[in-house]
Amino acid sequence: MTAGVNGVDLEATGFWRLAITHKTVLTYPDTVTTSYNEVRIQPVDEPGQTVLSSRLDLDPYEGIQVYTDYFGTRVSAFDLHRPHRQLTFTANTTVETFARALTAAPMSWADLSGSECEDRFEEYLTETELTTVNEELTTIAAELREGSDGPSAAGKAICDWVNRTLTYETGSTGIHTSAIEAYDDRRGVCQDFSHLAIGMLRSIGVPARYVSGYLHPEAAAEIGRTVTGESHAWVEWFDGEWRRYDPTHAAPITLGHVVAGRGRDYRDTPPVRGVYAGPEAIGNDVVVQVTRLR
Repeated sequence: MTAGVNGVDLEATGFWRLAITHKTVLTYPDTVTTSYNEVRIQPVDEPGQTVLSSRLDLDPYEGIQVYTDYFGTRVSAFDLHRPHRQLTFTANTTVETFARALTAAPMSWADLSGSECEDRFEEYLTETELTTVNEELTTIAAELREGSDGPSAAGKAICDWVNRTLTYETGSTGIHTSAIEAYDDRRGVCQDFSHLAIGMLRSIGVPARYVSGYLHPEAAAEIGRTVTGESHAWVEWFDGEWRRYDPTHAAPITLGHVVAGRGRDYRDTPPVRGVYAGPEAIGNDVVVQVTRLR
């Protein structure tokens, strides 16, 4: 987080307006007769971002039902009951990101233990298959806690440790890779960095959750130039309010981060999930493009 202004912490200054296109093409070797799908790729309004417009296009087209899931993520659900060998969905979103004021002072360890977080955020303190950590990692997390003057400092220390420990390597892991598996290999992608940080935070009693979204790859983005963006993941931990941090880059959240979903781990926020009647897909092509408009 950046330094306070008149006693209020700001995670970023100014604002950006971003146009985001997320296109996914699923290809099958033969005809799919029926499919049932959920898509989580469209941001919603929340502190730090405002959605100006958002549209989801399907090919072949069917009606779309939109709802907000338990974790506050926008979900577009649709069924296809016509034969198809390819499914394409494209989300076009324009969103503004801006400074988010942090109004609560960071908690002490005593404050956190007495805050009834265990009841309020039980789901963000419970291990999942993807975030479970072993005794070695639990011990390291406890040592980092011991050297921190509060949960917020411990959260940053754990995320920075994860950043130093794992090597970012595209394609080194998959959506089913657990935090322990990524740690054993000492490599992973943003999903793995986040799962490992979340598991270690939960092991020391700090509620932590998984955030999925988009990242503009350039800190000083040129206005009007379209670049290849990224589907990205980072973490939030609670110590009076939800603090945000990006363990993949060992850095605070910037105006280039756009939230699309949250949950206990990746399995609560997959970009697409569904079942279908037909042969196994042979192609899953994803393209994310981001343009800074202002």
